[in-house]
Amino acid sequence: MLWACILLPHLALDGVLRRRPTEGPLVLVSGPANARTIVSANPAAREAGLRVGQKLAAAQALLAQFEAVPYDQAAVDRWHRFLAAVAYRYSGEVSLLPHAIVLEVSKSMGLFGPWPRFERLLRADLTALGFAHRITAAPTPHAAYVLAGVGDGQAVLDDQTLRGALRTVPIQRARLPERASEVLPSMGVRTLGQLMALPRDGLRRRFGAELLATMDRLSGALPSGLDTYRPPDVFDLKIELTHEVENVASLIFPLRRMTGDLAAYLAGRDGGVQRFVLHLEHREHRVTDVVVGLLSPERDAGMLFELARGRLEPVQLTEPVLGMRLVARDLPAFVPGGTDLFDERPANALPFEQLRERLRARLGDDAVYQLGSTTDPRPERAQSPEGLTEGPEEVHPRPTWLLERPIPLRGPAPMILTGPERLETGWWDGAEVCRDYYVVQTSLGQQAWAFCPPDEQSGWMIQGWFA
Repeated sequence: MLWACILLPHLALDGVLRRRPTEGPLVLVSGPANARTIVSANPAAREAGLRVGQKLAAAQALLAQFEAVPYDQAAVDRWHRFLAAVAYRYSGEVSLLPHAIVLEVSKSMGLFGPWPRFERLLRADLTALGFAHRITAAPTPHAAYVLAGVGDGQAVLDDQTLRGALRTVPIQRARLPERASEVLPSMGVRTLGQLMALPRDGLRRRFGAELLATMDRLSGALPSGLDTYRPPDVFDLKIELTHEVENVASLIFPLRRMTGDLAAYLAGRDGGVQRFVLHLEHREHRVTDVVVGLLSPERDAGMLFELARGRLEPVQLTEPVLGMRLVARDLPAFVPGGTDLFDERPANALPFEQLRERLRARLGDDAVYQLGSTTDPRPERAQSPEGLTEGPEEVHPRPTWLLERPIPLRGPAPMILTGPERLETGWWDGAEVCRDYYVVQTSLGQQAWAFCPPDEQSGWMIQGWFA
């Protein structure tokens, strides 16, 4: 087996910067109101001398102006689970560790390619989402977790080299039980290699079975004991805005980020979305709902953003927006559309499905129509315009251009492609029809829907033309 570990060293800070990007000094603080402590700092704050563990009062004395944001553990947990759902795209066996995600990848490399390519794909996804990371690989999840704490990019692909890779890891970074991490260095044991060389019985008497179990999980002698993560069937993402927004145009940037996160989540669970709702949150818990519905499941980030923006822009804000929430509960399976190997469309041409959804988003659901069948089987009365809805397909082929009345076919006799299809109806209103219809090809190469009247000398009659 081969496990990849994604270490997220600045998960809380990255989550904040995604919704409030800034180039100035910014820190996350935690603790009692009168004794706030810095728990994370962006590069600009570190360059100014602010550091993790520093009291907020000391930081304010050192630097006059910087932004301090409260540390939100609930938000960190949400981002942790979100990234696990993204990683689920690459493996069906994903687990959560503190500030890290591990996934079994040996089976997945048959689909995504060898480890170097697999690693590049993981990094590209995490970078696009805006999260700093380290990635390592090892035969056990706990070993990959330990190696990620030491450095970035290390890949131990077999059991033979794992022991050598772990030997040089400092005890303080080996993720051992807390008591062992504190006591072992005072005993002169400073690396995992030195610890592995000690008698196990002595370690058990001194530190208990927990230390030995941790060492065995590193080597694979014991099962990992990790719980497998499964993405939920509901996508629920909320962004609190940094200030009150009174113009819809100011909501476009967070909307792009939210729809991008939705697309990444859908790719992780190999699904699509057919309906989602944007909740614009106002004062006193008032909410404006913007519903985005699609005729078929989609998961392309650009398309989801365009459709959501098309629904959002006509909204008239009657009061300021304090936050945005995107909820998607209708997440059916996604089936990619087939494409032509020799597609002759221009490079910038939109696929029909995207054009259809964009028109519906811009013009409204009632502005786009398709031809629908009626209960009257007579060809001249069998079709009428109707709204775009999902419904059963025609069993028999029908022409795109259906004529109001049949016209005679001039020229040589056509070639019959399919048919006949007997239509005998209309007896109840005096307009009885009894005809055998065929799909024919004319001498000019056109495909038509035609019938030949048995008692008339006009020959073939055209009822409609196929596109």
